[in-house]
Amino acid sequence: MKKITLALLVLLSTFTFQSRADEGMWLPMFIQRLNYVDMQKEGLHLTAEEIYSINHSSLKDAIIMFGGGCTGEIVSPNGLIFTNHHCGYGSIQSHSTVDHDYLSDGFWASRYEEELPTPGLTARFLVSIQDVTATVLAGVKDNMTESERSDKIKENAKKIEFTNTKGTQYDARTVSFFNGNEYYLFLYEVYKDVRLVGAPPSSIGKFGADTDNWMWPRHTGDFSVFRVYANRENQPAEYSADNVPMKSKQFLPVSIKEKKRGDFEMIMGYPGSTDRYATSNTVKWALEKNNPMVVKIRTKKLDILRTDMAADAEVRIKYASKYAGSANYWKFFIGQNKG
Repeated sequence: MKKITLALLVLLSTFTFQSRADEGMWLPMFIQRLNYVDMQKEGLHLTAEEIYSINHSSLKDAIIMFGGGCTGEIVSPNGLIFTNHHCGYGSIQSHSTVDHDYLSDGFWASRYEEELPTPGLTARFLVSIQDVTATVLAGVKDNMTESERSDKIKENAKKIEFTNTKGTQYDARTVSFFNGNEYYLFLYEVYKDVRLVGAPPSSIGKFGADTDNWMWPRHTGDFSVFRVYANRENQPAEYSADNVPMKSKQFLPVSIKEKKRGDFEMIMGYPGSTDRYATSNTVKWALEKNNPMVVKIRTKKLDILRTDMAADAEVRIKYASKYAGSANYWKFFIGQNKG
């Protein structure tokens, strides 16, 4: 699986018939200093504080890390989540059986009582971001081996995370940016009771499957719907029948208004890592060694899985998520080499 950079980032563009996105990887904590004026010129009406604030509810409170690293959006005052179908795929599979094949048939809960608890699934809400570069790199020397440097950074990061979460309900992660030149501490509030609300059948959610994956344009209904639950005090809690839908600090109202040329657009989310600092040797290794090897191995793996999945409905359901995950980056590496 591709390494996920656990960071909330912002991308803005102007909606035209030939869309344009400004270049850059922007942390919300720097919007006021780096991007806000340009975003206003493009048509932004929110203040910088309304996008990212550590003292008041802001747009960041509506953008969650769904599961292990996907992006989700809170779209109602009662904790309703929209995320991608492929992000919810493993959870949809976990509820599926031969008799109740939600992967093939879809699933829709019409009442809270019908929403399905999904053990292990979490929703992470960003509390704050802090630059901890100096502390993480304390004691790191130029004459260290790569292994020694890595161990020292991990040691420092663990201390920072412990210090910032001791005695709290928060979870912390220290994230490397710009190939280890900067480090930021992300503090999260983690909700552990997340329930499946709805999903289209795979004929919609995975329309085009591997053939269309990593391609544009796509015509996939790539969405699924979940809900965050909390205890009676609206605090994170393990699953309980007594839990209630979370009262959202912030949510994104769904609009069906027509988009017009020149309308402002902004995307916030948790993207994967980039390789913009890769050397020519790294590119050569990827093209000639790594990518062809991965494609060859995964082609064989997918052939084996496909044969057994086609022969038995129960096996198909049990291996659906594993197959999809493997096929995802099988197609990615094929496309990367072509690119």
